[in-house]
Amino acid sequence: MNQERIGKFIAECRKNRKITQSELAEKLGVTDRSVSNWENGKNMPDLSLFKPLCNELNITINEFLSGEKVNKDNYQERFEENIVNTIAYSTKKMNKYSYVISLILIIFGLFISISAIMIFPSESSWSSIYSVFGIFIFLIGIARIIRGFKWYKRLVLLLAIFFGAMGILLFTDYLNVKMNEEAPMFRWATTATGQVIYYDTLFYDVYRCHFDEEDEYWVIEKNKNVTIDELINYCK
Repeated sequence: MNQERIGKFIAECRKNRKITQSELAEKLGVTDRSVSNWENGKNMPDLSLFKPLCNELNITINEFLSGEKVNKDNYQERFEENIVNTIAYSTKKMNKYSYVISLILIIFGLFISISAIMIFPSESSWSSIYSVFGIFIFLIGIARIIRGFKWYKRLVLLLAIFFGAMGILLFTDYLNVKMNEEAPMFRWATTATGQVIYYDTLFYDVYRCHFDEEDEYWVIEKNKNVTIDELINYCK
């Protein structure tokens, strides 16, 4: 489908009909700029406008897609060729929109994950919920882009990206706990008793001793099962 040739043909037919770009735009319910872009070969009319446009220019859809008047001798041949070109054009246009949507999902998912960490305090469970939610949106965008892959390759790639992203979040959370002495966002449970607040995470335990006092300090240890009695006596 030659957009430039079709554009020149639209302009030629419009002038033969003694119609201005503004008049044609008004009849089709589009802007003057749209008609100008068609005639300059910058883009094509929407598929829904093919028939109304051809009616206004007094040409057939086959002639419109060919970008010239078509003789009866090769009408069928050009018709079949134009059908194939139109399908290819529509598919390309749909893939373009789909790709843009996929990129938006990827960017939006990353934005949610990053903003959740920055906006919500670490004590709030919403930070972990929204950050994981953002990763899932990010994965949906990736899945749309790689939908041409075989299903098992898609599955392996998506799992790798998911665990990689979660690993980055967990490591970032650990660094925040260690360097800034803040509660871990990704934790199974929080227990407060005596002079200690205990945060139980997947890979390590965090003890906040003498919390809200001048001699408050934090301890990070390997993950283990801790009883209430052990917690009561931990900071003494």
